[in-house]
Amino acid sequence: MSLSPFFRSPFTDLTGGLISHQLMDRCMKEESRYMECLEAYGLDRGVKKCEHLFSDFHECQTLTKQFKRFVAMRNERDRQIAEGKLKGDQQYVTPRVDSY
Repeated sequence: MSLSPFFRSPFTDLTGGLISHQLMDRCMKEESRYMECLEAYGLDRGVKKCEHLFSDFHECQTLTKQFKRFVAMRNERDRQIAEGKLKGDQQYVTPRVDSY
């Protein structure tokens, strides 16, 4: 979460953007939506009102759901290999290009 600095000066205004994702980062849109929501509701109310936007921004940064999904698919494939359902060349077949 972003907080205002205790001491505000032209230096803090210049360097404040260095810690954000606004310089062509993959989470640029999510951070922008979250900051706009915080600006609209204020910091105290915005933490509760903008919680869904923060969770999207947090997922974009950490990719935890994506990693958990990857681990679940790998465990399922390993289970099917152990049961003998996948044999030979079928064990590590890559998904089709348009399967997303």
